[in-house]
Amino acid sequence: MSGVSDSNDLSDGAKQRSAISVNKNIKVSASGGDSEDVSMSKAIEEASGKSTSRQFLNIIGIVVLTACVFTIGFFSGKIWGGIGVNDNSLIYKIVGKTNDASVKELDFDLFWQVWDTLETQYVDKDISSEELYYGAIKGLVSGVDDPVTVFLTPEETVQYEEGNEGKFEGVGIELGYENGNIIVVAPLEGSPAQKAGMRSGDWIVKVDGKDISGKSIYEVVSLIRGEKDTDVVLTVVHKGGDETDDIKVTRSEISVPSVSYDGLEGKIAVVDVDRFTESSLVAWQNRWNEVMSEVKKDNPKAIILDLRGNPGGYFSAAVWAAGEFLEKGKVVVKQRNRDGAELAFYVERDGGFQGIPLVVLVDGGSASASEILSGALQYYDRAYIIGEETYGKGTAQEIIEYSDGSSLHITTLKWVLPDGEAISKEHVIKPDKVVELSDEDFENGYDPQLEAALEYLKSKI
Repeated sequence: MSGVSDSNDLSDGAKQRSAISVNKNIKVSASGGDSEDVSMSKAIEEASGKSTSRQFLNIIGIVVLTACVFTIGFFSGKIWGGIGVNDNSLIYKIVGKTNDASVKELDFDLFWQVWDTLETQYVDKDISSEELYYGAIKGLVSGVDDPVTVFLTPEETVQYEEGNEGKFEGVGIELGYENGNIIVVAPLEGSPAQKAGMRSGDWIVKVDGKDISGKSIYEVVSLIRGEKDTDVVLTVVHKGGDETDDIKVTRSEISVPSVSYDGLEGKIAVVDVDRFTESSLVAWQNRWNEVMSEVKKDNPKAIILDLRGNPGGYFSAAVWAAGEFLEKGKVVVKQRNRDGAELAFYVERDGGFQGIPLVVLVDGGSASASEILSGALQYYDRAYIIGEETYGKGTAQEIIEYSDGSSLHITTLKWVLPDGEAISKEHVIKPDKVVELSDEDFENGYDPQLEAALEYLKSKI
């Protein structure tokens, strides 16, 4: 990411060309060239040399993207040209490094025409140029039609990072997508949302009376989060229902351990894995190792690994956990890229519980890394799976951070289980024994899935 300087003003020739041709195409050149980062300066100027209201673009650096993929202010190539929406012609200069021999031309007049129309005609005069700018980038990213490929503003990026660390103020729910709707993947154990009656599969319709149709998960998270001891009303449709229900939840500080263990149930250890994230992968691995050491001291005869409501996290954490139960050298998962090439990840350590009877609990809130782990253990007949079908999230997102604090979460890989099938809505983890947890069970504090796991293991020890 380059810094920003004011050394790249438009040349007089460029100014003349823009002033003469008010409808000149903006050309996006990806024709190769210098590999150094080139900063943007005076991204937008009037032909007279005076700054326009779009000066905020001067603070945005240049990012290298592949040819034909661009954002306003983040370009692969050099852009020259001008438009004339009003009487005074405007010229725009955005420069950046190129890394491709191809040349693409895009007419960008329409974008600036819409921009100027919003600034001059929108009913609220205090319209924020920064919000327009970030909104334009979000619109660009939404063009790939992938709900988990998203652009986050600096504020949203901070919220995402806080959630990964397991400590934040909010209601304690993990969100996901289903048929274009935002649903509750799982309420966190002991969270205000769980206590208020929210369940996995709840479809969120409104937040504090505001319709959330068309909003991304991160925008909805921003609406739901807030200071502790304040209330938020979530309008939901429960899974399998058709009527809305307003649920008032009082926000609090949410602190969720990634892995926890509260001792033996008879001779059986129950290990609850709420997520595969911590402040870092190493921190998660350390937490896992600490819990496994506690379990080993109790010398259990069997283990229950509870992955219900676990939305995933670091895939490497799932591989690490698999090493506790699978033999060294076993394939846990493969990554498949856009070209179809695959990279396998193996068990690389000797874990402490490779022969002990094992049950894994899953449900519709078990996703991503949870499916990687449970799928591998099931494939090798290493664990008996009890519960309900998993969520079916089989893609990986790379997080690209930018100098202003924003970030792009872009899907770059698919997860392929040892059986050769990619995890998807059509290829979920199906339990060896299906046991449902009903609303009535939930309200009465009865856990038939855990009871089924205990009963199964007692017959094996």
